[in-house]
Amino acid sequence: MPKYIWLLAIATTINVTGASFLWPLNTIYMHNELEKSLAFAGFILMFNQGASIAGNMIGGMLFDKLSAFRTIMIGMSIAFAASAVMSVYHSIVPYSILLVLIGFGAGMTWPVMFAMAGSVWPQGGRRAFNAIYVAQNLGVALGASLGGYIASISFNYIFIANALLFAVFLVIVLTTFRGMDKERDRQMNTTILEQNLTIKNKSAFTALLILCTGFLVCWLAYSQWQSTIASYTQDVGIGLEQYSMLWAINGFLIVLGQPLLKLIIDRVTSTKKQIYIGNSIIIAAFIIVMFAEAFTLFAVSMVILTVGEMILWPAIPTLANELAPKGRAGFYQGFVNSVAAAGRMAGPLIGGLIVDLYSIQLLFFVLIALLVIPYITTHLYDHGLTPTIKENEHV
Repeated sequence: MPKYIWLLAIATTINVTGASFLWPLNTIYMHNELEKSLAFAGFILMFNQGASIAGNMIGGMLFDKLSAFRTIMIGMSIAFAASAVMSVYHSIVPYSILLVLIGFGAGMTWPVMFAMAGSVWPQGGRRAFNAIYVAQNLGVALGASLGGYIASISFNYIFIANALLFAVFLVIVLTTFRGMDKERDRQMNTTILEQNLTIKNKSAFTALLILCTGFLVCWLAYSQWQSTIASYTQDVGIGLEQYSMLWAINGFLIVLGQPLLKLIIDRVTSTKKQIYIGNSIIIAAFIIVMFAEAFTLFAVSMVILTVGEMILWPAIPTLANELAPKGRAGFYQGFVNSVAAAGRMAGPLIGGLIVDLYSIQLLFFVLIALLVIPYITTHLYDHGLTPTIKENEHV
């Protein structure tokens, strides 16, 4: 890989490690330490994800209009400043406001990191993006495993560690990223405002809407692991170190399991079947966690969930790319990412309300029932497609 891809990957790992000190523990901190309801925690996390979406949009536009270096510096300066203040003031009001600011600032960064990966190494194709994806999950594994241990000593150290890693990331950007703008493929520079966003093929976009309905449900369920299930582990006596270890398992398994994933996907004859298999594995993970009261079962459930995630998540962007008319791939992929973010926004709030008003067990039944929907949407999404579009699909 070119040196700039290595720099992007290293910087991504450091950035995500810093962020992963905080995000797995947000609900636990608000519910267990600040004694707020799960619904309230979900409400704050919804704003955090909403700010992240806004940051994504603005970051992408600034990347086109300014430069990668300037955009990342602006976004991460906001995130670092907010995290530095949070390390001193983290009662519920400043915590809530600063969490939203961190979401916005960090959100500006991610489209730039991915865009730069493709721009400085256009001949790398999927390898450039996969390098960033693997670096992200390595950061998740490192941050989550260290974060739980640090939080068990004091939550105050979590906020300090988060700010310090963001500072290290900023230093790397400041000293090494400026030269990347000279390496950019200028043919990739098209702003959102310059694109014709008219839906040119309504049957293809309708198919995408149907497909993404099931994708939204999957993210509604998955987000419970970062919110309601996080709090539930504390209620049954699972320590912060052990809960964070669950996310370390998730991250390391995604990084180390890429060869196994390729082996599985190569043997699946269609992308539809890939979704069916991944969704079935995720359901199995939720059935197991229903009965989990010891760390071992939570860990088994997380391993199963991660395998399902690894199979399911890549399938949706793949189908979106196949559905996209010529010149519309970016718009379709952006729509998929927005649906995932919407699931992360709404999931903690919906799950928190169900647990607050009823019980965690009812939530598990609701989630398992909802996860039937992706089977239906995957089966139906291509029924209205024109023969020309269907010929291009591996279904």
